[in-house]
Amino acid sequence: MTTILSIENISKSYGIKRLFDNISFTVTDADKIGLIGINGTGKSTLLKIIAGLETADSGNISYSRGVKIEYLPQNPNYDLASTILEQVFKGDSPSMKLLRSYEEVLLAIDHKPSDVLLQQQLLKLSNEMKALDLWDIESQVKTILTKLGITDFNKKMAHLSGGQKKRVALASALITPCDLLILDEPTNHMDNSTIDWLEKYLENRKGSLLMITHDRYFLDRVVNKTIELDKSQLYSYDGNYTLFVEKKMERQALENASERKRLNLYRNELEWMRRGARARTTKQKARIQRFEDIENNEKVVDNDKINISVGHSRLGNKIIELQNISKSYTQQPLIKDFSYILLRDDRIGIIGDNGIGKSTLLNIITGKVTINKGSIDMGSTVKIGYFSQESEEMPLNLRAIEYIKETAEYITNGAGIKISASQLMETFLFTGDMQWTLISSLSGGERRRLYLLKILIEEPNILILDEPTNDLDIDTLKILEDYMDGFKGAVVTVSHDRYFLDRTCKKIFAFEGEGKITEYPGNYSDYLLNKPDSLALNQSKAPIKSKQDNINNQSKKPKFTYKEKLEFEKIDQEIESLEMILIKIDEDLQQNATDFVKLQELTEKKDKTEEDLLYKMERQEYFMLLEEEIKSFQ
Repeated sequence: MTTILSIENISKSYGIKRLFDNISFTVTDADKIGLIGINGTGKSTLLKIIAGLETADSGNISYSRGVKIEYLPQNPNYDLASTILEQVFKGDSPSMKLLRSYEEVLLAIDHKPSDVLLQQQLLKLSNEMKALDLWDIESQVKTILTKLGITDFNKKMAHLSGGQKKRVALASALITPCDLLILDEPTNHMDNSTIDWLEKYLENRKGSLLMITHDRYFLDRVVNKTIELDKSQLYSYDGNYTLFVEKKMERQALENASERKRLNLYRNELEWMRRGARARTTKQKARIQRFEDIENNEKVVDNDKINISVGHSRLGNKIIELQNISKSYTQQPLIKDFSYILLRDDRIGIIGDNGIGKSTLLNIITGKVTINKGSIDMGSTVKIGYFSQESEEMPLNLRAIEYIKETAEYITNGAGIKISASQLMETFLFTGDMQWTLISSLSGGERRRLYLLKILIEEPNILILDEPTNDLDIDTLKILEDYMDGFKGAVVTVSHDRYFLDRTCKKIFAFEGEGKITEYPGNYSDYLLNKPDSLALNQSKAPIKSKQDNINNQSKKPKFTYKEKLEFEKIDQEIESLEMILIKIDEDLQQNATDFVKLQELTEKKDKTEEDLLYKMERQEYFMLLEEEIKSFQ
């Protein structure tokens, strides 16, 4: 293993808020690191410092010679006037500039196919791309974009949704050659099938990885090292998320034992001080100083045992009944003839591709969207708490505790005990100092946590959650999950977080296209076992445009480039050839079982051939999808 960068004793503060203090760690070329911690601890700031976009207050970062870093922020900047491919090829390197020029000329030829000068320019650029071996990069970009559900490569960025823009930025980061790839919440606004693909891609990607994500399954399957920011300190653990949880419990057990010893010592010192210590001797002065040191020492808090319990409004027998409801936009059905009677103890997870209608169903239930057909009957005692993707407009000039007190200064918890807003905020990871912080100074994740708390203290008896895991840290999600365990009412959740769905849901509503919603018993893992094979096939496909889309985009008909057409014609033969080579290598491995030098050579050859075969198969899938889309325009 080779060290790529070394971080030595760096510190960072904003005003009186200390993010991290003298933290150190190294990154090697074999590391795939997950960075975790509650919102506001400085995770994103640390990534920006490593990427060179911000500076630390003190300390040093040493990079190995020539190291290249690619950074995907949580909220990337976009050139809205550029096309998708132009945005992907945004870099300033000669390779990226050449790829941009090639795509621009290719697009111009679509409008002027007989232009001789453009043809000559295309030939010149093609030769330059061949000389720099860039054809594979261009092919890889289009394959990755297709896997991410983006197929109209010449569409303007201004016409994309927020989630689509994030996926274009992700594609750009994935194809940029680098030694260290840094990703800040890459799975936000992605559907489950896309997350599955990204998970496998990063598992097999060569090179270092450093990322922030709240997706616990993602962390478990991708990373081999976990670092945690906690109370300005950094803790490093070898292993994935499961091993991190195990080792953190061991660390906290030791810290709690030390805390008990510290408290006993504190009691003894307090008793001595109350007897009237006099600072007359060196020995007495030493004891007084020791007492003050113990008193000022920060107490360890075990976040894993923090929970929230608030009261609930009474819920009558009638809850919510949906009878044959339908909803469509521009003749495109999102929900078609759907009926369901919500039960008191329901824990429903709603899944499906982006843009298929999941949030629309929640907005129908909450009365924010009207239906085209059917009826909705809601019980008179129903009180809905709706945690939407977009937080309400918060008064930035208020302090956090003032915002909560607008709803209630005191509440009665699940045990019938009256507690103050301040006490409740502490259980939701808002320390005393944070409670008096202006909302304008809170991070995005801290504001989401504050918004969630305000919804819960309104004592709803039906909880509607739209992508609750976006922008919330893992500790907050654990608190929410524990709250849901004791919640005496129905919960309906739209989420792409597989762990959260497994942890909290007993039914899955799957949007399967053309307005169809199918109910599956169990959690998300159960759904994966029970869903029909046809759905598994559809999830791996890029979305095919509807006829209406085709009418609106006649000027942007998909087509094969000349080079792609040649590649598609030969790809079946190339795949067959690579499969035959692998068979021959396996035979050679058996024949040379005792020749360790030859075995090493054959193993490396097999690894390279398998990589080539995987790439060719991905290209074949891309071509088949493109061919199907071309036919849909005819």
